Formats: sequence, structure tokens, C-alpha cells
Amino acid sequence: MIKREGCFLIIMLAAVLQLKAQPGQPKGLKYYYKNYFPVGVAVSAADLKDPGEVALILSQFNSLTPENAMKMGPIHPEENRYNWKDADSIVAFAQAHGLKVRGHNLCWHEQAPTWLFKDSLGNLVTKEVLLKRLKDHITTVVNRYKGKIYAWDVVNEAIDDDSTKFLRNSLWYQICGDDFITKAFEYAHEADPNAMLFYNDYNTERPEKRERVYRLLKQLVDAGVAVNGVGIQAHWSVYEPGQKDLVETIKKFASLGLKVQVTELDISIYPWEKNQRSLRPGESEVYTADLERKQIEKYAEVFKIFRQYREVITGVTFWNISDRNTWLDNYPVHGRKNYPLLFDQKLQPKKAWWKVVDF
Repeated sequence: MIKREGCFLIIMLAAVLQLKAQPGQPKGLKYYYKNYFPVGVAVSAADLKDPGEVALILSQFNSLTPENAMKMGPIHPEENRYNWKDADSIVAFAQAHGLKVRGHNLCWHEQAPTWLFKDSLGNLVTKEVLLKRLKDHITTVVNRYKGKIYAWDVVNEAIDDDSTKFLRNSLWYQICGDDFITKAFEYAHEADPNAMLFYNDYNTERPEKRERVYRLLKQLVDAGVAVNGVGIQAHWSVYEPGQKDLVETIKKFASLGLKVQVTELDISIYPWEKNQRSLRPGESEVYTADLERKQIEKYAEVFKIFRQYREVITGVTFWNISDRNTWLDNYPVHGRKNYPLLFDQKLQPKKAWWKVVDF
């Protein structure tokens, strides 16, 4: 076992040194944006065992977000059992290489284990019981990584997808009303007063959802809740958002005195969809020259805006490392490959990468 681990470390080190030593190898995103904001990437524990991906991470990024390892279901699958292995390995890797860590996430309606909401008979628990379980979870997780995680996505996606409604009708809301949001921030702040605490959501650039997210944030700020910022997930496409909507979103959230972070950036070559479906007959899944051009233009456009609002934007994180594997492959459309990132399937910079650093 010792020999095998030693060989793995040697191979990984060689990959890193090779990437750094290649003549003409471009400097990383973190270098170009060092005077603007940290540039991060979402990773899994498995990613950190791949020498090529490790080399790319270390050359390009200075912040990590655990993609799934810290979500409630994976890290706390049973009431009296936590699964620390993957989360610990990501934090240890970041510490070893001087990388910042964003924690993701402490309270979400998805990937929440069933036991949270049920009693021993399978009935829904009371508000008091659920809030106690939420406090125990947040306190335990945040305390474990106190001083190692500088920011947390505390509450994730609490706004309803239906524009005629306000808060999502999740089990959190059904049992606790909107108190679970305030309490989640309260518990996180108690556990680590120095961590930056974020509300995180998607489609925040669409005017109707922007207004509802703003309404929630204003309620929290006015109530003195310890919320420091808003996470714009930025699961975008070559078709949206427009410049005007993005700028208006950043300005509106910043007007509350909140910092803004782009927390889950990818730019799909397909229009945004929510509902899962199969690939339709005749539907293209080819990364055409025209789609590549549109993606280059969109990446250049949004990063120009990020730079313009550097005083407000305190971090930009990509959701996955490269087009080799992304959460958008087969989602929401089964059987369709997506190419939403700045590095291709061979871990090489795409043309869009060069536009992002050309300023």
C-alpha cells in the first residue's frame, strides 16, 4: 500500500511539474484575475485523484467548492452518522495547496435526507424538532471546518420556480414556514462568526425572479440576519442572460450592502431547461462552430461585467473542471453532451479561455 501511494504521489507531482514546465503554457485564470477576485472550481474527491485534473486545478484556480460532498444527504445520511471522508479530503487538499474553500451547502430542499423530516413512525416532525435537527447539523458541520472554510452557501434555492409564488413549497417551508431561513443563518453565524454567509440561487438575472430574491434578501437584511452576500449560481447559456439583466441584478443585490459571488458558473451551448427529458429525434448534440462562437462571445461579455463590478464581486467559481465531465452531461436532456466550460475534454484551454484573459 505504501509503495502504491508513493507511486501515485510521484505521478501526480510529475503531472503538475510537466504542466508548469511546458514552454508557452499560459498562466492560470487565478493569475490574470489576482487583482479582481478569487477564481474557483467545484470538485469531487475523485477529481483530486486524477493527476491531469489536479495539475489543471493547481495551475488555474485558487478556490475550491465541494460539488456534492458537503450537501446534507451525502455528509449526514443518517441522524446519528456523518460521512466526513470526501469533504475532509477536499478541505485537506485545499489546505495543503493554499486554496480557499467555499462550503456548499447547509440547507437545501434537494439532497436532503428523508430522516430529517420524519419521526420514527414516518410522520412529519414538528417545527421544533426540525429546527433542532437543522441546528445540530449546521453546528456540527460548520464547527468541523471552522477556520478552513471562508464562506458558506447557507440556504440554497428557497425561491419558488413559479413566478406567482414567493417561497418554494418545500418540506422546510411546509413545516417551519420561512423561519428555517432565518434560523439557518443564525445557526451558521453562531458556529463560525468569521465565515461569510450567502443565500444562493439560480435564474437570479431574470427580472421576475430577481425581484423575489431581492425581496427575501431585504427581509433578511432589515431583520438584522447575519447574511453577508448573495450567490448568483450562473448556470447560463449562450442565449442568456443579457448584459442589461446581469448588470441590473448585480447592482440591485449590491444596493442592500451585500457582496456578490458567482458561485456555479457554466455557459451551456443549449437553451436553459429545468425539466428532465430524453433527446428528441433529429435534435443536435454537436458542438458546432457557430455555438462555439456564441459561447466565446458570452464568456467574454460576462467576464467584462465581472471586472467592471470588481468592488462588489468577491469570487467567481466554475461548476466543474472541464468539458470532460460536467453535471450538464445527460441533464436535463438524457443522451446529450454539453460543452459549458473553458477547458475541453483533453483539459486544454478552449478559445473562450483566451477571450476571458484577454483584457
